[in-house]
Amino acid sequence: ATAMRMLDNVIDYNYYAVPAARRSNLRHRPVGLGIMGFQDAPYKMELSYASEQAVEFADRSMEAVAWHAIKASTDLAEERGRYASFDGSLWSQGILPIDSLQRLGQAREDHQLDIDTTQRLDWENLRQRVQRVGMRNSNCLAIAPTATISNICGVSQSIEPAYQNLYVKSNLSGEFTIVNPSLVADLKARNLWDEVMVNDLKYFDGSVQAIDRIPEELKTRYATAFEIDSRWLVEAAARRQKWIDQAQSLNLYLAEPDGPTLDRIYKLAWVRGLKTTYYLRTLGATHMEKTGSRDTLARPDPEAESPAVCSVLDPDCEACQ
Repeated sequence: ATAMRMLDNVIDYNYYAVPAARRSNLRHRPVGLGIMGFQDAPYKMELSYASEQAVEFADRSMEAVAWHAIKASTDLAEERGRYASFDGSLWSQGILPIDSLQRLGQAREDHQLDIDTTQRLDWENLRQRVQRVGMRNSNCLAIAPTATISNICGVSQSIEPAYQNLYVKSNLSGEFTIVNPSLVADLKARNLWDEVMVNDLKYFDGSVQAIDRIPEELKTRYATAFEIDSRWLVEAAARRQKWIDQAQSLNLYLAEPDGPTLDRIYKLAWVRGLKTTYYLRTLGATHMEKTGSRDTLARPDPEAESPAVCSVLDPDCEACQ
């Protein structure tokens, strides 16, 4: 309720360089309440981002945020008045974000829409209150990237999985080494946090997958963005989307993108009813030079196989098609 009140206040106190923007904002009063630090919650719950339990948590947590945000907007409408263009809107017709999924399915000729529509909170009474009292804001919910403010608050970025478990952040004050505090706590609990572990994390660019003495359960839990199948990001986002009246800044991560994988992921996003995705992030062709003690840094396996050479006889090779 406090967050919605503050966002509504911004509309009145904001500086508008363009008169048309001021008129539009005061007439429709749109805001976009979002979330950040999502990855921190599965860490606390000892869950992997790439799991059905994390997808279920994404659903339940966003439903709670949405219900209270919409309820807060009706409370503000009761206190301050509904937004000017409320009459005739979907809100005035009792159509909430979850109800728009049915319309979306009907609008598609092939009716390709496959999403869990389970509801746990009292949406019917809230729907009636929206119609009776009105809404203060034409839009309520949107999930932004929060790259900067999440760093300030000390939480994970937006709805993203951890990019790395150890990285260097640069700003005007200098460069700072940032380590995943949840990983550090779990390693300390197992007496695994030492100088060798720090150097191993540096060598493997913050990944725990190649460090032998880290237990498999932690490797699964602390898989980084490029180590998680992007399908799980889409599944979690789809379960949030049904509660959001706007959209999400959903980045997808593919270490080595290829046509079939991209086709699979974006078709899944379509079938799950996502409104949009954000950036498609890939790994660079080169890596930073590793630095550290020769005695403590992990080394790559000298017997590792070389990358396979493309064959013109391979019908699945995209470069040869």
